[in-house]
Formats: sequence, structure tokens, C-alpha cells
Amino acid sequence: MRILVTGSRGLIGTEIMRRFAEAGHQPVAFDSAYEAGTPGHGDIRNVDQLRQAMAGCDGVVSLAAVSRVITGERNPELCWDINVNGTEAVLQVALEQPADRRPWVVYASSREVYGDSATLPVPEDAPLEPVNIYGRSKAAAEAAVGRAREAGLATVIVRFSNVFGSTADHRDRVVPAFARAAATGGTISIEGAENTFDFTHVDDVGRGLVLLVERLKDGDRALPPIHYVGGRAVSLGELAEMARAAALIPVEIRTAPPRNFDVAHFRGDPARAEALLGWRTEISVEDGLRRLIHAYAADAARQQTQVAAKAPAK
Repeated sequence: MRILVTGSRGLIGTEIMRRFAEAGHQPVAFDSAYEAGTPGHGDIRNVDQLRQAMAGCDGVVSLAAVSRVITGERNPELCWDINVNGTEAVLQVALEQPADRRPWVVYASSREVYGDSATLPVPEDAPLEPVNIYGRSKAAAEAAVGRAREAGLATVIVRFSNVFGSTADHRDRVVPAFARAAATGGTISIEGAENTFDFTHVDDVGRGLVLLVERLKDGDRALPPIHYVGGRAVSLGELAEMARAAALIPVEIRTAPPRNFDVAHFRGDPARAEALLGWRTEISVEDGLRRLIHAYAADAARQQTQVAAKAPAK
């Protein structure tokens, strides 16, 4: 299948571009991170660019977003514009296609839509009660996906939770920051050591999305929202201790109070993904963190080699 991947340069986008190609599909890149005017460059708020990119596509995996809670708090207008208005543009262009050639749309949402759920583990049908701008923008985008489905578009909502596993991720996200400190030395800073999250490795997420696309390829057009989660709660304090135990260089752990806009506790229910797709996580938090620490160490070694090679001979 020909599949448009918006946000193709991001953590998950990079992974599924590779996996879709390996599975025999034709992934189409679309991301504002590409240099303007180069193949793959596009902004999901630009319907003309979307029309050009979506032409002839069998499906769309809509990942492009302001993907961080802190960014939403700092720039709520941009967060809403990209996450809500941009998603509505993707859905609009998909609905414009002739009914017999409309692409399906997989919308990438977040566990942030649940806020601090009263029930743990959180099932997909739990109330959406976001507590921050980012979560509210994702919930609003999900509502837009629901309206598009009522209008005749085949859609699936998938919800991710603290995806990690690549050095290409934002360096100051929790897992990359902890892993980088454990690889190269420094301080692990925790804001809210008792806060618990459901960390999911990007390899598992990529594998799950390939399985989902196979279901769509087979004609399933009525799938409910699906979690890609491990179903295990790990506190930030526990994660920091995992990083210290696997560290290649001694690190210090420093704690601070939690931020007032963060969800305090989340653990998702992975049962639906297993029942519908036969999917479950295969990479533990400990193993994924250890891999990432060694990847950061390898990156640092390469950079040192490059600097040494460029240094003038004495």
C-alpha cells in the first residue's frame, strides 16, 4: 500500500517509515522538519501540500503534532493550531477523495487525553478528562476524527504512552535525558519522583502499527480506539534508579516537586491490542533503557572521533 506518514521525521515516524518499507508498503514522507522545497517537506495545516502528498494514497498515519506537554504549556496557540486545525486539515483532504478511493486515517493520540484517571489500568473507553493544553488538543482532534468517521471516512485512533528508544528523540524528554546522563555522566533531574507512567519502546509501537495496517489492508474499517502500552507503571524515581544501575559513568540523582500541569499516574490496559492485533510489548523498560544508554555512549564516541579527526596535526 501507499501510505502517507505525517510527522515522518519524528521518533515514531522514523520507525514506521522503515518498517512499512520493509513490509513491502510504499511510505510517503511528510514533515515540516525537511528543508522547504525538498521532497517530503510539508505542513499539515497546508491543505494544498496535503492534497499533493495524499494523492494516490491508500492510507494515512497522522503523527504530525506538537508532541510535548511542556511545549503546549509554553505555546498553547501553536499546540492547538497544529494538533487540532492540522488534524482537521488532514481529515478534510482525506474526505475530499472519491468515496471508492478514500484513504483510511490512523490518528496518533496520547494517554494525556485521560488526565488523572480514577481507574488503573486505564481502558480505552475511560472518560477523556485531560488536565493540560496538550491533552485537550489531542482530545479535540479525536473528536474531529469521530466526526470524519461519521461522514464516511475509515479511521482508527491509537493512543501512545511515553514512547522512547532512540537518540533521535528530544534530548530533554524524561527517558532520553536519564539515558544520556547515564551514558556520558551528569545529573538525573526528576520532577515528581512518585509520578508513574507506562513507558513503551518505539520498536514495539512500530511493530504494532504494522499489524494495524495489515488489518486495514484486509478491509477492517470499524476498529475501536487502541492502546499501545505495556500495562506496567514505573515511577520516575524507579526509572532514575534503573538508569543509575545501568550507567556507564556514575551519575547523581536530584529530585524536585512535580510540575502542576503533569498527569501524576498512568497505567494503560493493553488487552484490546492483544485481542484485536495479537500485539503486546516485547521490550522491557529496563532493556530499552539499557539499549538507549549504550546508543548515547556510541553517539558520544563517534562525535569525539570526528572532533579528533578534524583537529590540526601537531
